Amino acid sequence: MFDIMVDVNIVKGEYPLEKLFRLKANGTNVRTEIVAGITTFLAMAYILAVNPSILSASGMPSEAIFAATAVSAAFATLIMAFFANYPVVLASGMGLNAYFAFSVVPQLSSQGVKDAWQVALTAILCEGIIFIILSFFKFRETLVNKVPQNLKLGISAGIGLFIAIIGLKGANIVVSDSSTLVALGNLGSPEVVLAFVGILIIAALWHFKVKGAILIGIVATWIFGIIAELTGWYQVNVDAGVYSVIPNFDNYAVFAPVQSMAENTFCKFNFSYIASNTVNFLVILFAFLFVDLFDTVGTLIGVAHEGKLLNEKGELPRVGRALMADAVGTVAGAALGTSTVTSYVESTTGVAEGGKTGLTALTSAVLFILALPLYPIFLAIPSFATTPALVFVGLLMLKNVTKMDFDSDIADSVGGFCAVTMMPFSYSIANGIMFGIISWVILKVVTGKIKEIHPVMWISFALFALRIVTIVLGIAS
Repeated sequence: MFDIMVDVNIVKGEYPLEKLFRLKANGTNVRTEIVAGITTFLAMAYILAVNPSILSASGMPSEAIFAATAVSAAFATLIMAFFANYPVVLASGMGLNAYFAFSVVPQLSSQGVKDAWQVALTAILCEGIIFIILSFFKFRETLVNKVPQNLKLGISAGIGLFIAIIGLKGANIVVSDSSTLVALGNLGSPEVVLAFVGILIIAALWHFKVKGAILIGIVATWIFGIIAELTGWYQVNVDAGVYSVIPNFDNYAVFAPVQSMAENTFCKFNFSYIASNTVNFLVILFAFLFVDLFDTVGTLIGVAHEGKLLNEKGELPRVGRALMADAVGTVAGAALGTSTVTSYVESTTGVAEGGKTGLTALTSAVLFILALPLYPIFLAIPSFATTPALVFVGLLMLKNVTKMDFDSDIADSVGGFCAVTMMPFSYSIANGIMFGIISWVILKVVTGKIKEIHPVMWISFALFALRIVTIVLGIAS
């Protein structure tokens, strides 16, 4: 009976893909959507190299992270495709992965927590569950609307600077210095030279609107690195942390990353930490919540504007479904072993190619799965080759500072400025959010504008004030 119905539908022109994604109603077709999906994947495939590079600093196995990144991206994107029918692709978020590896884990490790990354994954799991609940009750949109615009923009710009400095540090362009805190690295080293070359390559390609500019920049820098190693300029020294950039296919096994994920990171949570460190865990959780909250909604709005998906009221239909896909993806990512999964602004590249439905997202999801057997290639890409991507993504996020208002309200100005500066200079996204919110609330009270403080901001202020008290008293760090 089902086969007969399918045949009848095909005769009528109601192909399965048309029925699933309403292509004609959205003014698109299969070819356009598939090309758009490929374009989006190429624009954001760099995450398959960057995420293992960043998260491995927390002590997690690179192969497991690679598999978790690819599988969680595919899973969340499939939900977006079939449940929300939007051309939005999801993956482990930039900035959030840096917060995971360079803020949360070191802090927990300094407290003597073994396998601190498990606590971070637990926070991400809780974040995802909370987002699922908030999505049911439509609280996420309300929360975002009540946080000052300058703070939203400042947080995004601050994360951009934070990501950039992580990239510069990864290539030893910026090094630590006992006198000046930071200093310029060795300009003659292959890592520094090639990283700068990669940044310029991405910038030039971006100017000429070349699709997949960031990925091409990574690959080009990596190829130059291979040449440098073969000619003896780049010298491998494992004891010094300098590894070969040439892919190693010895003992290659197609499912090795998936097996590593299943054995090392799948559902590796640490709930016992919460009971004895409740306040510290809540701050970690809140930072993940806060950043992801604005990142996701901002991305969805940006993609919707680019693709003309907003209705006549300027609203995004089925936004609740899109946010639910993000929330479920985050839970799945935590279970698999990766940082927060969120919507990617690179989805606009596919939309620019004409993608308007979930078929674009479906295409990208399939490509993430097909990338799994290529793990030796992605894992051989060195940190100096991913530095150009981190720096350029940081540039794109920093541009939000141009939209900030520094003249109208002192609370908005100082709050946004604190968010921008404290993230890179204290090497913590959470600190940027904390000082931004606390300074904003205090200045609103001092300037007699207490009525402008929404309850959500009071709650945020109270939580971060408690965080500062615990730090001062030595209860947390």
